[in-house]
Amino acid sequence: MSALFQPLTLRGVTIPNRVWMAPMCQYSAEPEGPGTGTPNDWHFTHLAARAAGGTGLILTEATAVSPEGRISPYDLGIWNDAQVEAFRRITRFLASQGTVPGIQLAHAGRKASTDRTWAGGGPLGPDARGWQPLAPSALAFDERHVRPTELTHDQIEEIVGQFADAARRALAAGFEVAEIHGAHGYLINEFLSPHSNHRTDVYGGSYENRTRFARDVVDAVRAVWPQDKPLFFRISATDWLEEDGWTAEDTVRFAADLQTHGVDLLDVSTGGNASGVRIPAGPGYQVPFAARVKAGTSLPVAAVGLITETEQAEKILANGDADAVLLGRELLRNPSWARHAARELGADVHVPHQYHRSV
Repeated sequence: MSALFQPLTLRGVTIPNRVWMAPMCQYSAEPEGPGTGTPNDWHFTHLAARAAGGTGLILTEATAVSPEGRISPYDLGIWNDAQVEAFRRITRFLASQGTVPGIQLAHAGRKASTDRTWAGGGPLGPDARGWQPLAPSALAFDERHVRPTELTHDQIEEIVGQFADAARRALAAGFEVAEIHGAHGYLINEFLSPHSNHRTDVYGGSYENRTRFARDVVDAVRAVWPQDKPLFFRISATDWLEEDGWTAEDTVRFAADLQTHGVDLLDVSTGGNASGVRIPAGPGYQVPFAARVKAGTSLPVAAVGLITETEQAEKILANGDADAVLLGRELLRNPSWARHAARELGADVHVPHQYHRSV
């Protein structure tokens, strides 16, 4: 029996298979006006196609908890009720296809206020719909990015509250899984790593202090997220730095901490917090980091990173390296990857009646 197409139950939610869609920014929301940050026809079509293709869990792109928490002016957000109503259309359709709808809650920190990737992804100033980024320390990500404003204690508490408010809205919008984005050099990751966090107060310095903001966010979200619904946390398991960075050992330690705070699965990625580093990218290159967490804790994990082939994905799960796989670019290329993989493995997966001729 295929490991890839076994259901997985976390708390009160059963995900029908282990083929999941990773969050991928589409940079397609309206940048200003009443539709700012609101999902539109593009987002519906993009997510609905992968649900019709048999994907077990779909996580939205990084969805900002505040306007200044967006990576770009074109990102999705969930800071107002109009956004909630637009998301309901998406979650209803995903659920109708047997797919579990999930949302990734995010704040971009010092990597905020940038252009769309196909326009170069450079920083945007106020004259180009940009804004002043916020961060744990006033350290720019690289030479292109602006120097962010260091957060005050009051601002930190406000952002923690914004994550909780976003989780409440996500529940109202029909999401069954919430994921906190603590990876890729965005705000929570910036607090975790000594590379980007040079604070000398209770939010900086020691491991305990640098992880405080992340724990505060998790606690605030878990307090409003129903006990029968799972909470995920996405982490960059390493900064890929030889020194003065977040490490794989830190990740294993933190995974155990997160579990005690009510996190149900760790979504294990890497990198994004330090510019100019060399990352040995290749098929499944991040899977060993997920495997380390799984071996060192009892927290379920999902693996991501150049997972493209059916046999590759099946082997990751069969070997016990992860509990699920998250596909990104491969699902952009092939929205029905799950259906094709099920056929190869002799497994069952949801097929819409309208597509019965494809079986």
